[in-house]
Amino acid sequence: MANRRMFGLDVVDTDNFLEMPASTQFLHFHLGMRADDDGFVDAPKKITKLVNCGKDDLKLLLAKGYILGLENWVIVDRHWKENNYIQCDRYKSTIYQKELK
Repeated sequence: MANRRMFGLDVVDTDNFLEMPASTQFLHFHLGMRADDDGFVDAPKKITKLVNCGKDDLKLLLAKGYILGLENWVIVDRHWKENNYIQCDRYKSTIYQKELK
């Protein structure tokens, strides 16, 4: 996983995103910072607690389509490719190959 991440204004500068509570927006950024190079996050509940957000913030991100919930509470950032470009020599494939397909 890289130490740097990008967040595009095309995603976060929309009314849909900005109408969400600040805590939900904050959680979105923290999930994005901890995602692997394909946008997968394997501990969203832990991260939610770590950054002092609530379950409702995670549910709202799911409901609004900013993240997609997968089996075993693995999530993926739906806008990952819009926000991030990783050079081929630095890219590390996700362990969630089945879900990626």
